Amino acid sequence: MAWFKRTEKGITTATEDKKDVPKGLWYKSPTGKIIDQDELARNLWVSPEDDFHVRIGSKEYFEILFDNNEFKELDANMRAKDPLHFVDTKKYSDRLKDAIEKTGLNDAVRTAVGKSKGKDLVVCCMDFAFIGGSMGAVVGEKIARGIDYAIKNKTPFVMISKSGGARMMEAAYSLMQLAKTSAKLAQLAEAKIPYISLCTDPTTGGTTASYAMLGDINISEPGALIGFAGPRVVRDTTGKDLPEGFQTAEFVLEHGFLDFITPRKELKDKINLYLDLILNQDIR
Repeated sequence: MAWFKRTEKGITTATEDKKDVPKGLWYKSPTGKIIDQDELARNLWVSPEDDFHVRIGSKEYFEILFDNNEFKELDANMRAKDPLHFVDTKKYSDRLKDAIEKTGLNDAVRTAVGKSKGKDLVVCCMDFAFIGGSMGAVVGEKIARGIDYAIKNKTPFVMISKSGGARMMEAAYSLMQLAKTSAKLAQLAEAKIPYISLCTDPTTGGTTASYAMLGDINISEPGALIGFAGPRVVRDTTGKDLPEGFQTAEFVLEHGFLDFITPRKELKDKINLYLDLILNQDIR
């Protein structure tokens, strides 16, 4: 009766012949829609079923904004230090090392310059994957240097915010970046160089209190969370129920803190349109 009994013990399939189901083939949106990952990528990480904008990072935004994805990254190797020797559940120095290894990024912002619709553009883009996109000394310095480059080369500046706020592990060093970046943006304005601020999900804390809301034009992706303290903190502090849609991009637009909500597919065209209008040049 060997036809239903195992004649050899153990599994003999060679490791190289084993088949695994690839992970991440499908994405489930918050409304329960299931989308093929390849289709989602072709649609710029926007769910075609419900228009939900999936969080993406600097790599994807650079691909969207720069012609042929060609750009030069500025200050790419700048990394944070741990001058306070900060420890919470783990050492900050270890947390930085782990974030670098996990994400392949050196910190929570990347700065690049390239052509967008044929004209030079400086883009600073935050990465939420790196310690929640938190703003530390390196983030502030790279944004400041990006602004300096824009001033020196008379190039329009775009800031893409995606952050949980100031990086607590750097304490006052982090808070100093609010004043530092705001002062640099004042210099940019004095040089009459346009600045477009794009708020993406989430834009909260110190970023909202500084550069994210200082654009000549402030825009956002649909449905992005934009605020200072989070909804739970506001609700617990005030003891009141919050209005429907509180701190969504649509709510913030209605109350005058945004100029436009721009779907991801239209970002490149709309940002360049706004720049052309500000600079009083031919519409591209």
